[in-house]
This record gives sequence, C-alpha cells and structure tokens, in this order.
Amino acid sequence: MPFKIHNSCPDTEARTGTLATAHGNIPTPIFMPVGTQGMVKTLSPDELIDVVDAKIILGNTYHLYLRPGLNVIREMGGLHKFTTWEKPILTDSGGFQVWSLAKLRKISENGVEFSNHLDGAKTMLTPELSMEIQATLGSDIAMLFDECPPYPCEEKYAANSLGLTTRWARRCKEWHEANASNHVPWQLNTQTETLHNNLPQQIFGIVQGSTYADLREQSAKELVEIGFDGYAVGGISVGEPEHEMLRAIENAVPFLPKNKPRYAMGLGTPPQMLEMIARGVDMFDCVMPTRVARHGLAFTADGPIHIKNKEFEFDSTPLDENTHPSLQKYSRSFIRHLFRASEMLSLRLLSLHNLHFYLRLMSDSREHIAAGTFSKFKNDFNQRYLNSTLQ
Repeated sequence: MPFKIHNSCPDTEARTGTLATAHGNIPTPIFMPVGTQGMVKTLSPDELIDVVDAKIILGNTYHLYLRPGLNVIREMGGLHKFTTWEKPILTDSGGFQVWSLAKLRKISENGVEFSNHLDGAKTMLTPELSMEIQATLGSDIAMLFDECPPYPCEEKYAANSLGLTTRWARRCKEWHEANASNHVPWQLNTQTETLHNNLPQQIFGIVQGSTYADLREQSAKELVEIGFDGYAVGGISVGEPEHEMLRAIENAVPFLPKNKPRYAMGLGTPPQMLEMIARGVDMFDCVMPTRVARHGLAFTADGPIHIKNKEFEFDSTPLDENTHPSLQKYSRSFIRHLFRASEMLSLRLLSLHNLHFYLRLMSDSREHIAAGTFSKFKNDFNQRYLNSTLQ
C-alpha cells in the first residue's frame, strides 16, 4: 500500500502518514508549491529543496500541454528531467483551467472544447487526452479529468456536472490502466531511471457536488466504487464562503477510505489548512503564498503583513522569527526598499519566505499530531495569527 498512516489525533480527524511514490516518499500532511509552467515562479529547484523544504510540487497539465508541448517534454525525457526536479510531482488534469475559461469553453459528453489563452486556437481536451498528457509528462500522481462547477451553482446543474465527472472518471481509469505504462517516461526507461520506489504513476479521483451534501456523498461513493489511489475534494475555493468550503470537506471525507490520501485542491490560508487537517485532509496546493508574495504580502506568526507599508521603513527585524536561516539576515526595511525599487530580489525573498512558512506549518502540524497536541497547536496558532494587531 503506497500510503501508510502513522499517527492519529485523539480529538480531531488529523493524521500523519507517508505517501510513497516513484520519485520519493512524501510525509503528510503536506503542502505542494505550484509550478504552473513546471517550476515555481522566480525560484530554482535547489531553492525549493534547500530553503523551502518542498517534498512535492504541482505541475499544470493545461499550460504544459500548450507550451512547450508534449513533443518537447517527451524528447527531453519527461517533466522530471526537463525541469531537473528529482522529487515527486503531481499534475492537475486541466479541469480547473477549463473552468476558469468559462466564457471560452463548450462542454459535451466527449470533453471540453475551448479557445486556448495563447493564440485563441480551438482545443479539445478529453478525459483520455488529459490522462495521456499527464502520463507523457511523467508525474508521480495524475488527477482525473473533471468538471469544476461554478459558485453559486443550482442543484440540478451540480447533479448533472457530478454525473459527467463520474463518467469521465471511469474513462480516465480505463485509459490509464490500458495505456499509462506505454507513455510514462520512467516506466518506459527502467534501465536508465533512478527511482526511490518501484511504483507506477498513481491516479487520484476528484469529489465534486458543489455545496450540496447529498451530492458530495454520492460523488465520493461513486469514485470509491471505481477505485483510485487517492481522493481529492474539488470545486472548493471557487468563490464560496469559508463555512461552505469546510462543509464540502465534512460532507466528503467520511465517505472516503481511511487508508487512502485525501487532498483539498486549491487551498488556502494557514488557518484554513489547519482546519482542513483537523477534518482529515492530508494534502494541499495553492498559488496564494507565491502570488501574494509578488504583491508584497508576507505570512508571519502574527498574521500577514504588507511589507510595502511605511511602518516597516525602519524595521530591522526579519520577516518572521522562524523564517529560514538564510533569510534571517534580510530586514523588513531592506525588503521594503527592494519592493519600492521594483527589484526582482524582493519577489524571490518573499516567495521563499512564504513557501517556507507553509511547509514549516505542515512540519509543525505533523510533530503535534504525533505528540497528541495538535488541537492545542491549532488553537494557539489561530489565536495569534488571526488576532494580531500587526495586520
């Protein structure tokens, strides 16, 4: 079994575990930095390992399919060799990007036709093609192709969308079982690949159902019946209020296998992730820590700060007391100056810091779950983070 649970929290659903993949073992709970184009914006693979302590990153199927294209990545030996990232990679299916192109897409039983954002050309993405792209990229974990319903969403639309996602899920699994081993580069070239574990590419299902509890339950049960290596909860963080986001998790997790990893897609803020961990979620991804970093927002134990604010002009302290040692030497005053001068280093320093903050939060969570003190840790963290006067 690729996923092993080590510790469970006595008074929440939080647990620690290890997810084994071909390119390494991933401790959970874990946050995955997003590398839309194959790597996290402004950062190098070495920095992600040495400073951020990333264990796995996320690549974007839609963007990598359009540019540089499968021919380039296939010729270069797959996404790991192309990017020089040797640790695990998860690829999304492209479904969320299609959802974000709502005005430019047409959904049918076969798949989704849309105008791509690069040149406006018509592109057809089907469940089978999504699986083929992800297999060719050679990610350790591939996501099934789903439809992400909008928020708000009428129940009839959500039900029809769920049905489509389930039918697509069956097609994804059928293609993957029949064809993946003929496309995944490190399964094709076993003599030249150095792998941590002799495991094939894994595939995760995605629970949909919008804000409707019965539909979330139905989706979870249907996906479990089909059978996947892990299960994500999708259609969250798409504009709904936080209580609806938490309810979506609560309405899905009880119907998912305890011995498979659970992944909340597209989340979130530090307090949100802690609340999700308490509800039994193991994996997260989000562009937030790097996106807001590029606008001057830094995460700290006392809540987020806007480094461009005048209050930091003479502040000689580091961004946070627990930032990575290599970042401790940079004062808030200096980083503020870099932002005001439009220096690229400012974006890089804050991106490194924010991702380190997220990965440290995961590490701290694992330690406290193992020690049986996660509830107190979560409450203490949220009390300080949400009630600080610094914000």
